[in-house]
Amino acid sequence: MGTATTDITTQNFKELVEKDGIVLIDWWAPWCGPCRAFSPIYERVAAANPDVTFGKVNTEDQQALAAEFEIQSIPTLMIFRERVLLFSQPGMLPQPALEDLIKQVKALDMNEVRKEIEAQKKKAAAGGKPADVTA
Repeated sequence: MGTATTDITTQNFKELVEKDGIVLIDWWAPWCGPCRAFSPIYERVAAANPDVTFGKVNTEDQQALAAEFEIQSIPTLMIFRERVLLFSQPGMLPQPALEDLIKQVKALDMNEVRKEIEAQKKKAAAGGKPADVTA
């Protein structure tokens, strides 16, 4: 029985995050104490959620990828769903918090999320001024 997580490299990153469904990414390094402490939690939650893709990026081996995503501190957890980055936060999560986060991501209405993203883009394109400002 192998691991419930996938090692992510520059070669397979795009393929993994562009999958349908939910993809979690744990950015870590072998020398990082909190990363080593978070690893068994991440593995347990991965094993309990076979419908979710759990990936790990070793920032020592994948420095270009870490630089591209501006990873400043590790561990950092990212969650994508349907190619949309929904969550990115440095720091270790306790198992109940990670499980709760996955439940929240599963419960999201992605049509609403996409509408919100479009609204934000339009707002930014219009100079970032809210439409409902009265003089």
